[in-house]
Amino acid sequence: MDKFEKLFSYGTLQQEGVQIATFGRRLEGAADQLAGYKLGLLEIEDPEVVATSGRTHHPIISRSDSEVDAVRGSVLLLTPEELQQADQYEVAAYKRHCVTLESGTVAWAYVDARDQA
Repeated sequence: MDKFEKLFSYGTLQQEGVQIATFGRRLEGAADQLAGYKLGLLEIEDPEVVATSGRTHHPIISRSDSEVDAVRGSVLLLTPEELQQADQYEVAAYKRHCVTLESGTVAWAYVDARDQA
């Protein structure tokens, strides 16, 4: 586990219970934010995802027309295998996209799949 992937999470993957259910452990992370994106809500219809998170609506981000918009979250460190598990946890409305955070950190983030970014 010497190579980690960085994942910017602004939603349920920050929850300890979701991390343990999805990865079998609590993830290390640090606060950061993503400029130029706005936060919305997505209704989740997958019963397994709802059971894991305890929520029927999850946050989702999309590009904003305003650079002053920013989304706060955490940069989580995952193994490549855990990143694949995160892909399986997220529903089809999300796509994994590479972003640069305000700290300068380059990380993956799950954004609205309808975004053209």
